Amino acid sequence: GGPGPTCVLGIDLGTTSVKAALVTGTERGLALAQSCSRETLAHSDSLEAGPQGMEQDVQKIIRALNECLAALPQQQLQRVTHIGISGQMHGVVFWKSDKGCKWSESGTGPAFEPDKVSHLVTWQDGRCSPTFLSSLPLPQSHVSLATGFGCATVYWYLKNSPDFLKAYDAAGTIQDYVVAMLCDLKKPLMSVQNAASWGYFNCRNKSWNTDILKKSSFPVHLLPEVGDPGSIAGRTTCAWHGIPKGAKVGIALGDFQCSVYSCLTERTDAVLNVSTSAQLTISMPLGFQPPEAPDPSSAVTYFPYFNGDYLAVAASLNGGNVLATFVGMVAQWTQELGLEVQESAIYPRIIQAALAQKHSKLSVHPTIFGERHLPEQLASVTSIGASELSLGHVTRALCRGIVENLCSMLPVQHLEDTGVRRILGSGSALARNEVLKQEVERIFPFPVVYGKDVDAAVGAAMVMFHSK
Repeated sequence: GGPGPTCVLGIDLGTTSVKAALVTGTERGLALAQSCSRETLAHSDSLEAGPQGMEQDVQKIIRALNECLAALPQQQLQRVTHIGISGQMHGVVFWKSDKGCKWSESGTGPAFEPDKVSHLVTWQDGRCSPTFLSSLPLPQSHVSLATGFGCATVYWYLKNSPDFLKAYDAAGTIQDYVVAMLCDLKKPLMSVQNAASWGYFNCRNKSWNTDILKKSSFPVHLLPEVGDPGSIAGRTTCAWHGIPKGAKVGIALGDFQCSVYSCLTERTDAVLNVSTSAQLTISMPLGFQPPEAPDPSSAVTYFPYFNGDYLAVAASLNGGNVLATFVGMVAQWTQELGLEVQESAIYPRIIQAALAQKHSKLSVHPTIFGERHLPEQLASVTSIGASELSLGHVTRALCRGIVENLCSMLPVQHLEDTGVRRILGSGSALARNEVLKQEVERIFPFPVVYGKDVDAAVGAAMVMFHSK
């Protein structure tokens, strides 16, 4: 491979930003050589779905990707042999297979720009109401169908805007689109991870529910081919920002699985991630198969991982966003009292106040954003005593509530039964909040290790390294 070690490029196409990471092999294992991220600023109004819609402009996402790659060192990009790509699951973008993009010369070599491509309808899209979802045929899958899932969105277009679909003959997640453009795939190829996230996919036999879909006039020709995560989708047909033509491109992966892959080394580790939302994840035992049908009241979802393994995930919609809402409320109250305090000044003070209050009978159930398995259950505060109304008491109880809520979704007993021996704590909200860390250590009877942060772009590169 020419001068110096070979490089693997990992890319993550996120909800708010795009990240690219160059990973190299060293004697001591893998090392991050360079990384770059750019905000996409791609939010776009949805003409058809109105305020319920959540769409992103694919042009802007690819522009951010091109900016990221242009910022990485050319001499390292020229040594890239493999590219791993992950991105936001559930979402869907449509394109015309022979006109999906245009290649042109940029300052750092050839690059592509989207051409006949729709907006990306993201995982946060809310156009499929519960009534609409209940009118759809029942999937043969272990995953409950939800709004924002690719197949549900296609059904929505079929009913509300059928002409829209006629303009396209290919579809995939945003990461599948990028792989298809790089390798000039005539038909998109999707990993089991992304297929499961779309609904109407049976992970046991790795196939779409084509019979069920055909009966209800679903345009099955839009469904991608499906392959195993970690396999190669194709090779780059052009040099791309200095990356040689013929570099191997992996089949696109789920961002969640890649995030976990970037930090999970032992099967006996659980990953606790608290950023905007929160997840607690464990590896299921070898050979585990998910149930035939989902239990809609269950708080745990099974995500296809790598090599036929599954992750059990308690994915809470309530994490750092709850603390942010609380801080916003405190700021607003202060303002209504005629005083001015910046939100950025409130955070360190409430954490400081909570560190002084080790115990509080106050109990906060923090689910202000509901949960997927209990959408109508909102937050509540109980056991309010006159002596425990200080900012410190309330903040302490709120942090405890966030951790307890996650723990109620995937209980300690379950972790012990699965053989968990330690917890890897990650995510921005956990890193910056000592009170949250104390509550994690109080509630979980395992050693907790911090500092190894989850990174989907690095995870995608690591997958490609291990599959070489």
